[in-house]
Amino acid sequence: METLSRKYDSLLADLWEQAKAANETIAIYEKTLKATLRVPWIAGLITLIVMAGAVGLYRTIPSEFTPKEDRGAFFIITNSPEGATYGYIVDVMEEVEKRLMYLVEQEEAIRVLIRAPRGFGNISDYNVGLTIIVLSPWEQRRSAWEIMDEVKVKLADIPGVKNFVVMRQGLTRGLQKPVQFVIGGPTYEQLAEWRDIILDAARENPGLTGVDYDYKETKPQILVNIDQSRAGDLGVTIQSIGQALESLLGSRRVTTFIQDGEEYDVVIEGLYDGKRTPNDLSNIYVRSESTNELIPLANLVTLEEIADSGTLNRYNRMRSITIEANLNEGYPLSEALDFLENVAAEKLPEDAMISYKGESLDFKESGGSTLFVFALALVVVYLVLAAQFESFVHPITILLSAPVAVGGGLLGLLVFGLAQNIYTQIGSIMLIGLAAKNGILIVEFINQLRDDGTEFEEAILRASVRRLRPIVMTGLTTVMGSLPLIISSGAGSETRFVIGVVIMFGVALSALLALILAPLAYRLIARNTSSPETRTKQLEAALEKEQESFIA
Repeated sequence: METLSRKYDSLLADLWEQAKAANETIAIYEKTLKATLRVPWIAGLITLIVMAGAVGLYRTIPSEFTPKEDRGAFFIITNSPEGATYGYIVDVMEEVEKRLMYLVEQEEAIRVLIRAPRGFGNISDYNVGLTIIVLSPWEQRRSAWEIMDEVKVKLADIPGVKNFVVMRQGLTRGLQKPVQFVIGGPTYEQLAEWRDIILDAARENPGLTGVDYDYKETKPQILVNIDQSRAGDLGVTIQSIGQALESLLGSRRVTTFIQDGEEYDVVIEGLYDGKRTPNDLSNIYVRSESTNELIPLANLVTLEEIADSGTLNRYNRMRSITIEANLNEGYPLSEALDFLENVAAEKLPEDAMISYKGESLDFKESGGSTLFVFALALVVVYLVLAAQFESFVHPITILLSAPVAVGGGLLGLLVFGLAQNIYTQIGSIMLIGLAAKNGILIVEFINQLRDDGTEFEEAILRASVRRLRPIVMTGLTTVMGSLPLIISSGAGSETRFVIGVVIMFGVALSALLALILAPLAYRLIARNTSSPETRTKQLEAALEKEQESFIA
């Protein structure tokens, strides 16, 4: 019983000390507020300083579209030389599989899947293979990025091929690298020269890795040159030569027929054995329109072996070449695109067109709308508060803490070495509402005290002191609520982490400065305002006076 009594006395003593410390904090805050109320212009100065700091951080902190996420699976794109056979790519992919099976044996991966060739359906190229590595649950393995770096080393010495390790990210489609830089121009020959200029600079940039492009003059092709003069002398048209080549070396739809109510195409093509070598061209004949005789096609054309790109891509209706790359750790997408833009501006002519694809395009589009969305959120909150308080002044007092909150969020990104992205933008918009809550608590209570007849400055002081505890408590609650986002792990932890950092730092800083900013701003600009309750009383008095005059 005596031991229980001592514990009870100790608990009371601790509670007394805590209450004493809280009262001392309130007293210090009250003295500080009394002193600052004499110079209310400090509110504007603090706001301007914080806004300037926020703008500086916004311009300094690098940007990206989304944070790098461990998605639990990654892909390896294996490129072999153009013209490689199916057997060649199968041998390469089996070697890739052999080198990666250790991940399954160490239980860091559930399975390793290979596909040769990479595409589906009617395949004409067999030089690309795909490997899919499905990783074990997060708590049973290392970071996917660490495993990917190890895989790059394991596959680096396979002769004759290039392996690109890619992890799909959220809000993106396909197996694309984050950097997708497009150059457009009049001819592919000119674009190839511009491409080489940018590639030379990109390969010297240590932040870029796995640099590749989609226009490669490495695919063996045969160019058929028609002797138009000789063909004309023999009465053979260019159209006849083209149709013969299309029909016998490729395929051509000539008509359709209907059976059982269904329409079918009739496609003609030559036998495979008749188009295996260039010498088979001597077995193709075309008919002369003047003599109606068959003339060997070999007498009318010459063959030239060349190497050209397998695809001729266009983007926005222009001939284009896409340069793509991965990003090394710590190198943000914004800096990578700025680097490529500077290279293009300095070394390419003015008629070179620059554009983006994939994640790079999404990043550019989302970055341009950030300020607009933030401004729209401020306007919406301002209009709601104006309706609530029936005043256009009180919302300004309340929203002065919004820039402070955003500045706090950017400060958190700087402390943790994070980049701005679409999730930090979401967090910044959330901060507008979370920061406005502190100003609402103070302004609402000031108006209530003024309605009760309390003098203007006394109402500001009493309301601020009375609202200190609720503001601190709600601020701490929000900060503690953001901690699970920061310390979480597993799927999606990277995105939750950045949102948690923005909310924690933004709410903490806005709660601290709102205790000073809101009272000072109210003192500075709201002296001639009144509360909705005051207008209600005025209306009621006017109605009573009108009723009395009507009765009289």
